[in-house]
Amino acid sequence: MRSTARLRTALSGGLCAGLVGLLLAGPAAVAGPWDEAVTAFSQGDYSRAASLFRPLAEQGDAAAQYNLGVMASRGQGVPLDYAEALRWFTASAAQGNAQAQAGLGFLYSSGEGFPPDFDEAEKWYRLAAAQGYSAGQAGLGSLYANGQGVPLDYAEAAGWYRQAAEQGYGLAMARLGALYAGGAGVELDYAEAAGWYRQAAERGYGLGMAGLGDLYATGSGVPRNLVLAHLWFNLATVAGEVDAARKRDILAKQMTPAQVLEAQKLALEWRPTYPELNSPAP
Repeated sequence: MRSTARLRTALSGGLCAGLVGLLLAGPAAVAGPWDEAVTAFSQGDYSRAASLFRPLAEQGDAAAQYNLGVMASRGQGVPLDYAEALRWFTASAAQGNAQAQAGLGFLYSSGEGFPPDFDEAEKWYRLAAAQGYSAGQAGLGSLYANGQGVPLDYAEAAGWYRQAAEQGYGLAMARLGALYAGGAGVELDYAEAAGWYRQAAERGYGLGMAGLGDLYATGSGVPRNLVLAHLWFNLATVAGEVDAARKRDILAKQMTPAQVLEAQKLALEWRPTYPELNSPAP
């Protein structure tokens, strides 16, 4: 069973990867300027995109306000400015935009640009979750899994992660897998963990890849396979999982040179099965 420290590591961290994707449509937006802004953004002309979104946002378009908040939080086309992101997300969220509500939840929980405020994070994540938005559901799961602004409750976390995972949100899939692998809030079930980790990994999420590496390395829920364990640790390293390279290198010492070469070949050939699902849909 995972140690408490390893479980907490798997369940901590922000949700930004699946949270801040631009809206690609907005019913209140003027078609011409909106289409031009989206085209400019997709072509990497962020300054032009911001200049086109801004008048729409100032006229009260919630989708444009959200997009400017995203761009301010990334420093795309405008200076990196979390206070500005907060301003635009708040304006959009007040109109009921679920993505902006989840964006506020992320800013308040991550403490980007200002100290964390988990009570505010819980408020905004819950509003987004009430609309069925997966990032809001996963955000609530993260708060419950870490006891931030709410009581520590792995069962509650599992419930929220599951709702987000069932909508295709890869990070929630990976964290649900971690709960099954640790027997936290759910019955210990390595096979179930492997299933959720795999779905997350297929969407490009490093936490899912690293989780699969752990299971293949130990033969938990899947047949022990050092080649596949090395593959998934290698891919997790590329995806930014900080401990995956250490695990891969330890594993390599237990493998033959031919096995290592096979694992490396598989890693070079690997492509995500569902790359379009790296972010939850609006």
